[in-house]
Amino acid sequence: MLAGHLMVNRRIDMRQIRQVLRLAHETDLSQRAIARSLRISRDSVRDYLMRAAALNVRWPLPDEMDDATLEARLFPTAALQLIRKPDPDWAVIHGQLKGKGATLKVLHEEYAQNNPQALKLSQFCHRFRAWQKSLKRYLRQTHVAGERVFVDYAGPTMEVMDVPTGTVRTAQIFVGVMGGSSYTYAEAHWSQKLPDWIAAHVRMFEFFGAVPHVIVCDNLKSAVIKASRTEPEINATYQHLGEHYNCVIIPARPRKPGDKAKAEGGVLLVERWILFRLRKRRFSSLGELNEAIRQLLDDLNQRPFQKLPGSRRSTFESLDLPAMNALPLRPFECVEFRRVRVGPDGFINVDGRPYTVPRALTRQVIELRLTANVIELLHGGRRVGSMPRTPGTEPVIDPAHLTPTERYFATWTADIELKWAAASGQSTHEFLAARLAECSHKEQGYRVAGALKKIEREVGSARLDAACKVAISHGARAIKNIRSILTHGLDSLPPAGTVQEAAFEHPNIRGPGYYH
Repeated sequence: MLAGHLMVNRRIDMRQIRQVLRLAHETDLSQRAIARSLRISRDSVRDYLMRAAALNVRWPLPDEMDDATLEARLFPTAALQLIRKPDPDWAVIHGQLKGKGATLKVLHEEYAQNNPQALKLSQFCHRFRAWQKSLKRYLRQTHVAGERVFVDYAGPTMEVMDVPTGTVRTAQIFVGVMGGSSYTYAEAHWSQKLPDWIAAHVRMFEFFGAVPHVIVCDNLKSAVIKASRTEPEINATYQHLGEHYNCVIIPARPRKPGDKAKAEGGVLLVERWILFRLRKRRFSSLGELNEAIRQLLDDLNQRPFQKLPGSRRSTFESLDLPAMNALPLRPFECVEFRRVRVGPDGFINVDGRPYTVPRALTRQVIELRLTANVIELLHGGRRVGSMPRTPGTEPVIDPAHLTPTERYFATWTADIELKWAAASGQSTHEFLAARLAECSHKEQGYRVAGALKKIEREVGSARLDAACKVAISHGARAIKNIRSILTHGLDSLPPAGTVQEAAFEHPNIRGPGYYH
């Protein structure tokens, strides 16, 4: 009976049984020699011969007895049915195994309790593994309920036409798949850049109504700055998203698509059941495309499984959702972190627009914390300033960030200089006004006014005004003319064409009294 019991637990080789019968009847070999020649056990040889003798099976076998008939004679089906115990519902076991902390041993104990026909643990595990092989490849992995979501982009894109201009833009398709239930989310957005990548995660969590414990992503630049098998460097903004939602980000290893097999399978389903069905439609806006995707997405999630009970939606609601984290009360604000070096002019560039920073940070590497409306400056782990974030390309200058000279230049106007010139003298005002009228740029006027102020500090306002009067009378317009007049003392000479009497006495000079 031991040999017979062993026979039903392994595949029966009928060709081997025929060889045992032939050698036993046509040769003088012993059972031990037959077992050695066929590389089987002696107990198996004895069992085959005993069965054949008991059932009067003689050699040579009749021509009409094929392998199936011989197997039915030697190993009756009724006997097999008595020995083989019934299998449990493997689909239920498969679903329970996804629960956190579930093991086959614990599930076997629950199954065997008060069940006299229960399989032993070894057979229970062996038959379950054999049943698993009948499932599709992407369902073979065992994922803890509510633990992981796998995210990726689909290869194909969708075209969206701008009706007024007639231009066509391509939209990227973002896909997220829950590990336990294969519950799928998909949406279209314009690019794979960081703002779209982060916004897609926020909308995915809102679609789920909860947050998984782990996000498994690919190594695109919006998610991973430096890919590594052991210590990948996560984008700071993406890491901030994980901290806000209290989940861990684990990128797939480079060139290991099996790490995100759920995402690969989800992308394939989205391409087949959504994108392919939308290939002939024309969309005029991103919102219209996403509305069409959402309708087909609901159909995909409600479609029954082929080999498991329920659907993606029902499995998600019963398996994943109870084990997931609740959404945070405060909505997530997309925050982008950048490391930049302050230029020698004290400016940084954000999206093509220059902004000033405190002069103490000139040429230093600082970190920017960017939101939709605010730019925060971080240096040495401390917040050192902030400013509004506005669109445009013109420089944004904060007077508090400038030196006194730079602040004066930033607020300089021609009216300020003319007011100073009027206080210095009428001729100075007239000279400066004529020069400023000839300047086509602010910096030219600033330099002319600065040169006149420097001369005033050197010689005083009276001499400057006199020198400007001489320059005006001669039609001179250059600053170097003012300096030349002062150097040669021409500002103290009388105007041309005037007669000046001697102001001194001399014996040879009679004076007007001599003639009267």
